[in-house]
Amino acid sequence: MRAVEISQYGGPEVLKAVTRPDLVEPDLGSGQVLIRVRAAGINRPDILQRQGFYPVPPGASDLPGLEIAGEIVGGDLTHADNFFSLGIGHRVCALVAGGGYAEYCIAPLAQCLPVPKGLSDVEAASLPETFFTVWSNVFDRARLGLDGRGKETLLVQGGSSGIGVTAIQIAKAMGHDVIVTVGNDDKLKACLDLGADLAINYKTHDFVEEVKNFTKGVGANVIIDMVAGSYLGREINCLADDGRIVVIAHQGGKTSEVDANQIMRRRLTITGSTLRPRSVEFKGAIARALRAYVWPLIEERKIRPVIYETFVLEAAVKAHQLMESSQHIGKIVLTVD
Repeated sequence: MRAVEISQYGGPEVLKAVTRPDLVEPDLGSGQVLIRVRAAGINRPDILQRQGFYPVPPGASDLPGLEIAGEIVGGDLTHADNFFSLGIGHRVCALVAGGGYAEYCIAPLAQCLPVPKGLSDVEAASLPETFFTVWSNVFDRARLGLDGRGKETLLVQGGSSGIGVTAIQIAKAMGHDVIVTVGNDDKLKACLDLGADLAINYKTHDFVEEVKNFTKGVGANVIIDMVAGSYLGREINCLADDGRIVVIAHQGGKTSEVDANQIMRRRLTITGSTLRPRSVEFKGAIARALRAYVWPLIEERKIRPVIYETFVLEAAVKAHQLMESSQHIGKIVLTVD
């Protein structure tokens, strides 16, 4: 099978198109299925893995790629009735622990979801990593309410990223106000078009002041933070009482200085998570929640995939270069014909 591997740690140029032996059904374990990959999403963790900063979990493929779309061609479907009645030949998208940059990929059945009606393989491949991440962190860990229960304000740092465009749409569909930060006016407009109530250009405006003004001094109830570093202390200053910050990346640095007095006095919660090492059972629970709450919204066109650009599998170097440039709005996807 055709695949793209990380030949050594380094820049985008270390990605190499290779031919590997086909995956076959005997390679599969209990509850695993083999997927003929048609498209694979690109994500920031792929960059970190390529640079040597995101270790492959035990038993996972060394190939990069955490989300795919394609058809099930084999595997253990014993518990298919428990997971949306998926079967051989069904079009699915899946969250995987690695191996997405290839013609075939092994996925836990529990982490597979049917391709929403009306979506292409490219659109479907853009969903799993960001949708699983947003659901797990914003709605599970940070307890943002569902279906309009307890309207709150969500602040998304990096609103034009794959995570950002997903968080905007799901939170708005659930009845919440959404504020985002972005780096230029094109991204600002894109986020507003997706439904954000306020978009802040962090290069020209102080997001702390803007959040306080928008919320009439109350602050954001939930903040999803992909920056950390010096941002964390500033986020505390615009967090509402009983507010929750979820750190899911640290592009601004691993070390932060925070005001412990504010945390205690205003009952603030600072938490974080990584998804890749979590169990199949944990990710399967997220898949079921997405199928129940979010997939109907996608099929009703109330939430839509945001695809910035596609590349053929062998052009993964160019895809990574674009990701690192941060010029994109939404998702970058590889096609595997």
